[in-house]
This record gives sequence, structure tokens and C-alpha cells, in this order.
Amino acid sequence: MLDKTTLNPDSANAPRWIVTDPSTAQAKFNRQSFEVSHHLSSHPLFQLPKLLELAERTARLRPDDLYFDMGEVRPGQRWDQIPKAEFSAVQAMKQLESAGAWFIFKHTQRDPEYRDLFDRGLKEIKEIAGNGVESQIRQQDIIIFVTSPKRVTPYHIDRECNFLLQISGTKKIHVFDRDDGDVLPDEEIERFWAVDNNAPVFRPEYQDRAMTYKMTPGSGVHIPVNFPHWVENDDNISVSLSVNFQFLDSMRANLYRTNYFLRKLGMHPSPPGLHNTRDAAKSFAMTCVLAARRIVRGDHRGDRIWN
Repeated sequence: MLDKTTLNPDSANAPRWIVTDPSTAQAKFNRQSFEVSHHLSSHPLFQLPKLLELAERTARLRPDDLYFDMGEVRPGQRWDQIPKAEFSAVQAMKQLESAGAWFIFKHTQRDPEYRDLFDRGLKEIKEIAGNGVESQIRQQDIIIFVTSPKRVTPYHIDRECNFLLQISGTKKIHVFDRDDGDVLPDEEIERFWAVDNNAPVFRPEYQDRAMTYKMTPGSGVHIPVNFPHWVENDDNISVSLSVNFQFLDSMRANLYRTNYFLRKLGMHPSPPGLHNTRDAAKSFAMTCVLAARRIVRGDHRGDRIWN
């Protein structure tokens, strides 16, 4: 049982939420997946009655920040092939046991009740990441996932560096290495950054290369940018918290985008990291293209225009 200081982020004596070995975490941060533990499972804002209230408020005030779908999903299913929801978000939340639903509460920090979670969680993760990470962050966010029993989250990669914390229920997450070219070929990651969020393809024959983590209340996993992963929920309702951010450094993303278009022209571009001078030239060229595109379109989102 957590004491009151655990549930009160403003308390001067409140313990840390996220627990991990600092030296190990800094060495592996955004390079490898690794486990952490946390003290958030009893937090009142993550209990289902409060999450139902959050669903009602978000659907009413910020509908674009609430995604949900329903139905049976396979690990290799494309996101745009997932069945459409049959009910409203609030109705689906009330039927979680049988709805086969998956909820994403995006930008939860925009809800005043959850703002302290954002501030506290990001502060601790920046400490875990080490000195200098603050200046590298472009966008930061907290996301809450609520999942029906036995529901699968399809195989995918993300633009965010993520700490996924299990609040209630149990599930398994399978995390692959982004540098394994058999699992994630260059062509797929190039297409992901350039034009298609669904570009990565799940290959069951390489499933044994995944690091599989059993997620239980109080456990968590760090997932670096672009590490492929998929999730299978156990026979229970699951609630998870993602504390994540995107980096300002767009060089690697721009290299993949450039390579995508070079490959479309019939060329065979080298992957990032083999030729520093060539990489710098490619990144600069893509930066210029993006800047020109913003000027033409009046778009000020930087290299997110293809995200």
C-alpha cells in the first residue's frame, strides 16, 4: 500500500515514481530496451472510474486527443485495417470486459487533473536520461492506454522515445532491435519516415529475436525511438502510462527521408552512419526541401509535415 506522499506529487517527501539503476539507464537510454519499476499503480487518477470521467471530458472537449477502436486484431495487421468502433468512446469504456477495445488518451497533460503527472513524470525521466537531454527535446507527452482483455496492439515503430509503465492488469510486450536489418529493413524505415506510418512489416519467423517483457503492475519498459514492438494483453483489463518525447535532432529522420526518394529514382543509397560527410550533405538537402515546403504552404511544423 502506498502512503499519502506517493499519491501527492507536490509533497516534499514524495518518493520517486520511477526506479532504475542510473548508470545502467544512462548507458542504455535510446540505445536498448530495459526494465524499470515504478510506484504509480495505486494512483487514484489511473483507476477505471477516473478514466471513465477522463474519457467523457476528452470526448467532449478534445475529441482529437481520444483514439479508440474495437475488434480482433493480429500482430501484423496494419493500423488502417483495424475494425471501426461500434460504440461511442464512453459506451466502449463501460463495456471494456467484452468490447475488445483499445483506447489511447493522447496529450493527457492537457487535462488539468493530469497536468502534475506530466510535469513529475517528465522531470524524473529527464533525470534518468542524464545531463543534456533537456535541450534535445522537441515535443513531450503523456499517453494513457486502456485495453480490453486479450486484445493485441499490432506491430509498429514510433517516433518517440518512450517509458511504458504498467498500472493495472498484465500483458506481454515484444521489443525488437531497430538495427536488425532482417526485422526492420532500411526500405521500411525510410518509408515510415517519408510517407507511411504503417510501413514496418511483422515477420513471424523473426519473433524469437524479440526481447519479451512480462508487464505487471509496478513494472515498466524503456522503448527507444524506432524499436519495433507489439503487445498482447492477458485476460484482464490493462491500464498503462506512456511518458515520452521526440528529439529535436532530425538528422537521422532526414537521412531516411532522403534515401526513400533516392531509392524511388532507382538509386541504392547507403544507410545512415556509413559516410559522415555524405550523411551531412543529405540531411542538409532535406532540411532545405522541408524549409521550402513550409514557405510554400505556410506550414511552421518543421519536419513534422510528413509525420
